[in-house]
Amino acid sequence: MTTLDIDAVKTFVTIAELKSFTRAAEALGTTQGAISVKLKRLEGHVGHRLIERTPRLVRLSAQGAAFLAPARELLAAHDRAIAGLTSARRRFSLGIASHVGAPELPTLLARLNAHDPALTIEVRLDDARDLLETFDRGMIDAVIIFREDDRRDGDVLGPDHFGWFATPDFLHRAGEPFRLAASSPACGILNTATRALDAAGLRWTETFLGCGAFAVADAVSAGLAISVFSRRVAPSGTIEVTEKFGLPALPPSEILLLSTLSDARSRAALKTLASAFREHHRPPISAGSTMVAARSVTAALGS
Repeated sequence: MTTLDIDAVKTFVTIAELKSFTRAAEALGTTQGAISVKLKRLEGHVGHRLIERTPRLVRLSAQGAAFLAPARELLAAHDRAIAGLTSARRRFSLGIASHVGAPELPTLLARLNAHDPALTIEVRLDDARDLLETFDRGMIDAVIIFREDDRRDGDVLGPDHFGWFATPDFLHRAGEPFRLAASSPACGILNTATRALDAAGLRWTETFLGCGAFAVADAVSAGLAISVFSRRVAPSGTIEVTEKFGLPALPPSEILLLSTLSDARSRAALKTLASAFREHHRPPISAGSTMVAARSVTAALGS
């Protein structure tokens, strides 16, 4: 009977999720040579090539695709067995900026729970500035935000792209100022938008200021104004109107994971979180995503 090495299986799953030997080595804290050896050893045990690798592409073979789900189940069972040796629970608090949104949230929660069932996972969706203030005071373990000009730390989870959104019947008359909605005068998204409008010589006026991105989404969905959203989380029922109204293109940004946790258990949870986000994150090139409506979620998963 073939006995599988857990580290080799974890190596395979990490390569499959990240689609890169380089990124897998970074995530596992080892070298490309080491993970290549472990993968080759695993493929020798199962008798099949699991990963197909070319200079441009890393992808699953047919046998690798069939093996991926059982491999994940094996790792989850292994982690549950290890976690079962201790009754100590730990709270892991994660903040997600509301403008970033959280379509990836179900995947993140499921993967964190599978990784460490003894975690009590607390998730907070809020404005980036409030989250960063809470994070900088040490009251939250990790935050996911858009990169800001004055922030150079953090682990890049992926790119994101923005557009101008409004309802299909939103009316804008030529020569009138564009009616904007924003969450606050200090909103980073609003600042990006107004700088782009000013640079293009287009007039604008603040029509709606709300408490948080969800209030802004409601205002845009109600037809009061236009606003800027990530294309991943544009409000349901709105369309991108960049070309329709001749609005300026907006620069892309990066989604960052910030954390100062350094103990081994927390670092492992952060690696799991980052890997799950990158795997699920698929920045769209057009509008149509649905904005997450939950304001704050606290999930105590596993026991």
